Amino acid sequence: MDARRERLILAAVSAGLALLVFLPVLGRGFVLSYDMVFAQRQSLVPDAFGLGSALPRSVPADAVIALATAVVPGDIVQKIVLFLSLFGAAYGAARLVPTEQLGTRVVAATGYAWTAYFAERLFIGHWPLLLTYACLPWIVRAALSLRRSEPRALARLVLACAPAVLTPPGGVLAALTAIVLAGPRKLGHTVGLAVVLNLPWLVPTLLHDGGTLSDPAGVAAFSARAESWGPAILSVLGLGGIWNGDVVPGSRGAPMAPVLILVTVAVALAGLRPLARRWGVPPARALVSLGVLGVVLAALATLPFGEPVLSWAMDHVPGAGLLRDAQKWVAWWALPVALGFALAVEAAAVRSRAGAARGALFVAAALFPLLTMPDLAWGGWGKLEAVRYPDDWNAVHRVLAEDDRPGDVVALPLSTFRRFAWNDHRTQLDPAPRALPEIVLTDDTLRVGGEVIDGEDSRMDRVRAAKSPEDLAGAGIGWILVEHGTPGRVDPRLLTGAVPVWSGEWLTLYRTPGAPVVTVTRSPLPVMLANGVALLSIAAALLCLKLPVRTLSRRRNSLSRKE
Repeated sequence: MDARRERLILAAVSAGLALLVFLPVLGRGFVLSYDMVFAQRQSLVPDAFGLGSALPRSVPADAVIALATAVVPGDIVQKIVLFLSLFGAAYGAARLVPTEQLGTRVVAATGYAWTAYFAERLFIGHWPLLLTYACLPWIVRAALSLRRSEPRALARLVLACAPAVLTPPGGVLAALTAIVLAGPRKLGHTVGLAVVLNLPWLVPTLLHDGGTLSDPAGVAAFSARAESWGPAILSVLGLGGIWNGDVVPGSRGAPMAPVLILVTVAVALAGLRPLARRWGVPPARALVSLGVLGVVLAALATLPFGEPVLSWAMDHVPGAGLLRDAQKWVAWWALPVALGFALAVEAAAVRSRAGAARGALFVAAALFPLLTMPDLAWGGWGKLEAVRYPDDWNAVHRVLAEDDRPGDVVALPLSTFRRFAWNDHRTQLDPAPRALPEIVLTDDTLRVGGEVIDGEDSRMDRVRAAKSPEDLAGAGIGWILVEHGTPGRVDPRLLTGAVPVWSGEWLTLYRTPGAPVVTVTRSPLPVMLANGVALLSIAAALLCLKLPVRTLSRRRNSLSRKE
């Protein structure tokens, strides 16, 4: 089979997998689930660049989406992101596996894309991590090319990493993948690339006024959990184990699930030997070592002495909050499992003499992930649904956009999450910070079961302590947004004396009395420069790939002669 036809078949398989999951939500409307919040037009507020009082946890993702929704409606942007995340994961794994067999590539595609990791991160709304997950096979492929010193490999690596670095966890996943797979001889290239591409969140984090320590209570609350009768580390080995049991597919709790995980891992380990023969031992060892690191980090809080060590780090080491919700690092384990499993199936098929038996084995192996976790299909069997924002949100957006009153917006009731009837009472992040054209302060205190994890936004301390709208104005608040139809109590004292500006079924907007005390924010110049450097590196990589090789060679030769 020629390469072009093979690529078309793999693209069709990858698109089919993506449609099998996302077809029910591809109509107009927004998928709002836990941390996944998109809006029709997201504004480019300072917080989108990490210039606010909160830690830049969604930087530069918010800025990228704000720019995208300035051109394309937000619900369409969201559907493109979700579709491409699964399509890119499947197609990337299919292209990465070292084989000439189409069946092996299809097995790798389904084995990497149709996983508990993808399902759980999708249902909890971590779309930037899904993009990072989709990029990992492409990053590995480009890093291996750089390891072999192939032409333009560095440019390909930059472009493969670019969509993956939209948040700090994604940036770390992408950076370490590139560094480890490219090898020690390319450290200068990969470390430099990693730093430059991650500057948009690194710089605002380093300049953050409120510190970068996290509440140690988050270690236990966000640690990996067992999904069936096996221990938590077994769920992690099966690419699951997320802390929130509500987003775990029901099939992961089946009595046979731990057995199937052990079988999958055992088969995958058997396939690592042919992977080492075809790639070479050092690259294969690097990929597996990174996967093992991901498993250890993901399960660390559940291991002896792991929780005390991580709790100490949260309290004393700046940036250690990245290790909270550590199950996300098991993404590194997904590629060794998928590639090893596919190559082990290929080895078994080669030993089979009957052509029909070989074909049946490939089909069975490709369908194995879908049959063992069918509840990822069709939007998680109804977990995900596209809904429309009530018109109240557009009305409040217009009021704020047309009024030049200084001061930020505080959203009440004070809670990170909402459960609106118009979204079928699903738990979702408060959409106000992304749906409105002003900086919106929301309470970032998290409640997980009976555990309360302190927030990291220093300004919220004054907001929580406020007893009147005058106190809010003194904290720099110019507007009060009350969201109706969601759990939580609004302190009536905060509204006594506030001026109603707009009211509807779902939202009421108030103006605080007097002039809000607006504090001077730090200079945006370092952060803008950081974003500029990252964008320039991506533009240079694009230019490098577009220019003919001869042009680049002549340019290098002319520079050499001048020297």
